[in-house]
Amino acid sequence: TKKRARPARNGVDSHRIQAVTGATRRRRATCLARLDLPKQSPIPSDFDKPFYDACNEERLVVQHCAACNRYQFPPRAMCPRCGNPNLAWQPVSGRGWIRGRVVVYDTPVSALIPGQPFNVASISLEEEPDLTMLSHLPGVPVDQVPIGAAVEVMFETTPATGQKVPEWRLVE
Repeated sequence: TKKRARPARNGVDSHRIQAVTGATRRRRATCLARLDLPKQSPIPSDFDKPFYDACNEERLVVQHCAACNRYQFPPRAMCPRCGNPNLAWQPVSGRGWIRGRVVVYDTPVSALIPGQPFNVASISLEEEPDLTMLSHLPGVPVDQVPIGAAVEVMFETTPATGQKVPEWRLVE
């Protein structure tokens, strides 16, 4: 009798899964000394284009609601507090502080796997402490993020599209 071929899992045969897993292990082993994480390259939509255009000019802007005098991020169609749909993009100082942090040991994002473990810090802006942005805090050793420390924005160019994105660094 002939042996039946093992059915594919989710449409992918098991040999392909093993090959991908092996490639991931090799990539992880060769990139362990890497100090910076690759930046994902966003493709701006009409909705968030003003934010990314400002980033390309190395300026940080966020939406502002004049009705309740509140800044917000990420971009939304209307103010979540008062429902005002007339939001304006306003420049902010690019200064803030570290509100909290986690260390990522097992990311589902394949491009970030070689850099594990890595920091993810929540940053509160000087102008709006309830507004939070995220950062990997380049140059800060894993698990040594100083909660409450002052930070300032910097802009990094993403490799795939050249789009600049905000990142944060400790103020010395």
